[in-house]
Amino acid sequence: MTAMPTTRDKIEDAKQLTPRRVVEELDRFIIGQHKAKRAVAIALRNRWRRQQVADDLRDEISPKNIIMVGPTGVGKTEIARRLARLSGAPFVKVEVSKFTEVGYVGRDVESIIRDLVEMAVKLVREEMEAAVWESARTRAGDKVIDLLMPPTKPSAGFADRPGDPAKPANEASREKLRKLLDEGKLDDRDVEIEIEDEGGGGMQMMPGMPPGMSPGMSGMDGSSGPFGAIEEMLGSLAKRKRKKTVKVVEAIDLLAQQEARALVDRDEVKREAVRRTEQLGVVFLDEIDKICSREHARGADVSREGVQRDLLPLVEGSTVATKYGPVRSDHVLFIAAGAFHMAKVGDLIPELQGRFPIRVELDSLSKADFVKILRDTDNSLLKQYRALLGTEGIVVEFTDEAIDELANVASQANAGLENIGARRLHTVLERVLDELSFAATEIGPQTITITAQYVRERIGDLLQDQDLSRHIL
Repeated sequence: MTAMPTTRDKIEDAKQLTPRRVVEELDRFIIGQHKAKRAVAIALRNRWRRQQVADDLRDEISPKNIIMVGPTGVGKTEIARRLARLSGAPFVKVEVSKFTEVGYVGRDVESIIRDLVEMAVKLVREEMEAAVWESARTRAGDKVIDLLMPPTKPSAGFADRPGDPAKPANEASREKLRKLLDEGKLDDRDVEIEIEDEGGGGMQMMPGMPPGMSPGMSGMDGSSGPFGAIEEMLGSLAKRKRKKTVKVVEAIDLLAQQEARALVDRDEVKREAVRRTEQLGVVFLDEIDKICSREHARGADVSREGVQRDLLPLVEGSTVATKYGPVRSDHVLFIAAGAFHMAKVGDLIPELQGRFPIRVELDSLSKADFVKILRDTDNSLLKQYRALLGTEGIVVEFTDEAIDELANVASQANAGLENIGARRLHTVLERVLDELSFAATEIGPQTITITAQYVRERIGDLLQDQDLSRHIL
């Protein structure tokens, strides 16, 4: 039996997530930025500590929201994303510049919490389906056996006791078939199955309703909205079934997914998702410097300040109506980030500044940092390119001098052009490996060593020509 794949990558016991352990885990993926790592590690640990506090004091302890200041590409988003994945917390990243003040055309800030609870539902559903996956595969196997050899009507015997479940007349043959199925000897046989075809059911948004809302959305008291029952009924009617002929091994996986969904309690998923959103949710507010308003604000700056004032109650703690019920944002952790080139943190309205008591400044990346990013991080870019070209039978090896030259090129490009941090490495590597990636299918399996000279031949001239490098690097 295979285990159901999940997107989780977390330490199961929250007690293990000490600040030092969190920093060690973040070090596997992010180079440097120790001040930022320490800040988020302490914030995460304080969430666990809050759960251990007496009930009467627990609600009074609010999360210590964080503002990270630093140029693009230095790890702000990655720190928040890895932190959420590590703890198994619902996480959503939003660019606050796309929100508009209430009354203008655009998304309203409450959709942040709705997106967060949707992410929580996805996480919880995945976990619960993984917990029943073995049972789901067993039931899927039974269905496949029924399709390959339907049970025949049992005949009564003298040895049968009244009340005992009747066994099919061909039970012995079915058991032999089940053994072959478990051994994988039937994997290549074709079978026709019925699978659920999810339609676009449900009720469409009614005119004048806010984005992210639906007619059946729960009321503030947790009860279903006026059309909740109708929407749920229409949603179930929209699940049509269609027949599909597939291999047995694929049929078991498809049927197991359906069985896992059926075994999971949907109401329990909603309750747990709302709880996690309220107690563990993490919201990453990117480009918060874009909604800073300068002194003597006019025109668009007025709208930016309006977005800040709309964000304020969300960060302070308010109740947002979602289709899974009311969700409180009082204990959601908000991590804001921005480059703050044209503005400063002090340009935010004072009320919002006060809700982000922790401020950390991230450092620009140096050539030495680029070398470590290429060589030392888990799932580094070099490992990714090796794996991609390895599918063509090509073994790519990078010498230490080549890695040093790649870092040097990226560092020079950032210094002479716009500083985009580690993202420059993507551009440089694509340029260096462009020819090899194009011809990989033609040159056949072999080992290719990337040297410093190889790098200079393909990118050296671009650094000399500033106008050309501006468009290519």
